[in-house]
Amino acid sequence: MPSTAEFERMLRGAALRVTRPRVAVLSAVHDHPHADTASIIGIVRDALGEVSHQAVYDVLRALTTAGLVRCIQPPGSAARYESRVGDNHHHVVCRSCGAIADVDCAVGTTPCLTASDDHGFAIDEAEVIYWGLCPACSTTTPTL
Repeated sequence: MPSTAEFERMLRGAALRVTRPRVAVLSAVHDHPHADTASIIGIVRDALGEVSHQAVYDVLRALTTAGLVRCIQPPGSAARYESRVGDNHHHVVCRSCGAIADVDCAVGTTPCLTASDDHGFAIDEAEVIYWGLCPACSTTTPTL
């Protein structure tokens, strides 16, 4: 887990002004991978006291645009944020409880970036989502 000084360096390196809300949001995303906005707001408020929803949304947008965090949104799920950026990893999502975990590419560094037909697009990212039941749900959810 990076320190406050490291978060400040990350912000400066992305040409973002260092503010308490930015450091708190960046810290929350690092501490709670795949957290949704409501959870991040709660974590930031616990750390700083009163912070508006809009301030957290604005910080998340700035951090995402700067490439310091990544926003993912599996179908049927709220937007989630993670600090794992700069690689082409994927996710596994529990159909029952919504838990999300990172999954590295199965073979090679970016095999999924070679589409069978790219339709002229210059592809730089691929999203693969694996769906199933997490270990806790698979033992409590009856099969159909």
